[in-house]
Amino acid sequence: MWHNLEAEEVIRQLETDKDYGLSTEEAQKRYEKYGPNALEEEKKKSIIVRFLLQFKDFMVIILLIAAAVSAIASGGEELLDSIIILAIVVINAVLGLIQESKAEQALEALKKMSAPHAKVLRDGKVAQIETSKLVVGDIIFLEAGDFVPADGRIIECANLKAEESALTGESVPVEKSNAKIDKEDVPIGDRFNMVISSSNITYGRCKAVVTATGMDTEVGKIAGMIMEEDSTKTPLAQKLDQIGKVLGTVALAICAVMFGLGIMWGKEPLDMFMTSVSLAVAAIPEGLPAIVTIVLAMGVSKMVKRNAIIRKLPAVETLGSASVICSDKTGTLTQNKMTVVKIEAFGNDENTAISLFSLCNDARVEKRGDGFVSFGDPTETAMVEKAARMGILKDELERKMPRVAEVPFDSERKLMSTIHKTEKGFRIITKGAPDIMLQKSIKVNYNGKEVEKSEELIKLINDANENMAKDALRVLAAGYRDIETLPDKIDAQTIEKDLVFYALVGMIDPPREEVKDAVKLCKDAGIRPVMITGDHITTAVAIAKELGISSGSDKAMLGSDLDKLSDEEFEKVIEDYSVFARVSPENKVRIVKAWQKRGKIVAMTGDGVNDAPALKIADIGCAMGITGTDVAKGTADMVLTDDNFATIVAAVEEGRGVYSNIKKAIHFLLSCNIGEIVTLFIATILNFAQMPLIPIQLLWVNLITDSLPALALGVESIDKDIMKKPPRDPKKGVFADGLAVTICWQGFMVGLITLAAYVIGDMYYGDHLEANTMAFAVLALSQLFHAFNVRSEKSLFKTGVFSNLPMIGAFLVSFVLQCAVLFVPFLQKVFGVTTLSYVEYLIVFGLSVSPIVICEIVKLIKNGAKRK
Repeated sequence: MWHNLEAEEVIRQLETDKDYGLSTEEAQKRYEKYGPNALEEEKKKSIIVRFLLQFKDFMVIILLIAAAVSAIASGGEELLDSIIILAIVVINAVLGLIQESKAEQALEALKKMSAPHAKVLRDGKVAQIETSKLVVGDIIFLEAGDFVPADGRIIECANLKAEESALTGESVPVEKSNAKIDKEDVPIGDRFNMVISSSNITYGRCKAVVTATGMDTEVGKIAGMIMEEDSTKTPLAQKLDQIGKVLGTVALAICAVMFGLGIMWGKEPLDMFMTSVSLAVAAIPEGLPAIVTIVLAMGVSKMVKRNAIIRKLPAVETLGSASVICSDKTGTLTQNKMTVVKIEAFGNDENTAISLFSLCNDARVEKRGDGFVSFGDPTETAMVEKAARMGILKDELERKMPRVAEVPFDSERKLMSTIHKTEKGFRIITKGAPDIMLQKSIKVNYNGKEVEKSEELIKLINDANENMAKDALRVLAAGYRDIETLPDKIDAQTIEKDLVFYALVGMIDPPREEVKDAVKLCKDAGIRPVMITGDHITTAVAIAKELGISSGSDKAMLGSDLDKLSDEEFEKVIEDYSVFARVSPENKVRIVKAWQKRGKIVAMTGDGVNDAPALKIADIGCAMGITGTDVAKGTADMVLTDDNFATIVAAVEEGRGVYSNIKKAIHFLLSCNIGEIVTLFIATILNFAQMPLIPIQLLWVNLITDSLPALALGVESIDKDIMKKPPRDPKKGVFADGLAVTICWQGFMVGLITLAAYVIGDMYYGDHLEANTMAFAVLALSQLFHAFNVRSEKSLFKTGVFSNLPMIGAFLVSFVLQCAVLFVPFLQKVFGVTTLSYVEYLIVFGLSVSPIVICEIVKLIKNGAKRK
């Protein structure tokens, strides 16, 4: 077992090198031999099985049986009709399969976009690769916030802790080391020299060699026993599934009544049965959930172009309802390009001050040409770069004072410490928040002398800190303590105490230029922007006012003040505050919950391990793509590839647009389906001698109108006024704000003009075949014209007839197909239609276009009433 071997022996057996890693060629050989570092998924259904599943709907099965019975009962006379019904049902199944496949492909693309990466040593160089490309023998680097991508043996580590609850059930992070374990039969949770795939690093850093990948990892062994396929249906699709079942039940009831009335009126039972079943198949919106998924997936693709990767499809729906955006300041509202502009050394040497900041630092800089290239955290690189510009290079400092130990930064302590070897022993250097540094210090180095901390010196330091903060500078402090020997245990408690306070450094991170406009857009859209930061409250307020987040009446609150309030007290006052400074991860969770209790839908940004709880509890968790840790990205619903607040606002806009387009598709499909039901139901009640439409025609109309026009509505461009409306109330149903009434009256409109076409043909021309042809043409074409009505609540002529080219394409394709059925002799015979006179064609055209005229009049009246 790898944990029973020394690290060097593991490296030898795996034929790798801890300082060089694997060569690209060797890694490729191992990849080809062992496959990707990924868990096997449940075997997907074959395309044939998925095709056959399209026929699982009970009504489709009944229709096929009825078609077979009809062909047999008629002695083969109606065989052609039955074959055509079968062909239409098969084409519908093919379209359903294509829609399902598109939705599946979109979701697969979504997984790939949010695929995690690992830091690996290849060819002697550190590189970022997809975790699926890792192979046994790779040397990987892990630090706080990283997911562990594969099982590995630790080679070296510093204060490493890993959270392995997914495997062990133990929520407390496990301390790790690189020491050999002698005992052979050791549970996973006690293998302290191993990192386990799917766990995450909560503290420290390490270098490890990969010992197992994919299904060979510990989590892979478990996955092999419990492989399950995740449901990809979004809440909206599930809701529409339920609505579809209700509508289906209503449609079946109407069809049953039609059948009963038809028999009562003495109609041919088989004909009535075929008509009723065909209407049920056409009227039940079985494809609605698939169309919703496709429209959502198309929205995801648009968001990628605007630097937002959606990890969870339901987030697209939720974005449209966002009413509060809680955003980190650094890097999201600001440029994340920190520059040191002021050093306050309190009479001491500024070179020594910047040297302390540079040594207690994990960043590095390289001189390239006339400038420097920085690597690391932006705050840290600012200090190292400032030192370099002052002629003080970090590499030279570390050669004179090599680092021997460290206590990494974490957001709870707000400090970082390093220990360096000196000629006289060791020097502890600590940097962090000035107020915390003052608490940890017992002396101050003032004018080159170490003196006891006094009230006067505390005031001097606090005043300097306040003055810098008023200029919107980010302020950090540095101090030190000299010791002769290292303590037995190196941690925050033993190291970060009895310090000598030395200097302050002030940095500026200017606001992003585009954020000011994004904040204004937020406020216009009824969305409350809130700043949450670990920075000094004065700095936070200055930036918030500059960006427009905070106005004159808005207040700011410290995390320490928030801690003093109960949840009930905080919930009452939260709307008075736009800025929260010096917050802890626990504070973030409370802020999200308080807004949610006020009935708000909350988006929350985060980048660190400790942000994961807040990201998870928020309605929309937004992780930073550049500075975010794997843990934050794994928890989030959305990843911002540019770490930009404006991207969240753009995603909200897209989310609103997507939801609006889904409502349009629902509006169109249901109003058309109601039109078909109204046509035949009224004809049955009024005891028409013959039905205005035959089964084949109903199924054909369903085929050409239910797919292309509905999908074209899904790509309708976002309404220019969409961000001038308040957020959508998530408690409201899809049919709220009068949509149900609109769908019903427009459905009756389509049904009545179809009946009008039949009555005109039957009464004035006295020919059922011509009347049937007119009704069939009007039902199909009126629905195609009606799709243009649904595009916007505004007049079609304001929106622009040609502003949605996919809609034009969908209309033309469906129109040409319908015309082919009406004019091609062979198809005329198949669909039971005949050639009409010019006058009849003019009547058909007039009635088909009438939905646009009617809806334009209604829009004119409605919009006029709104303006008043």
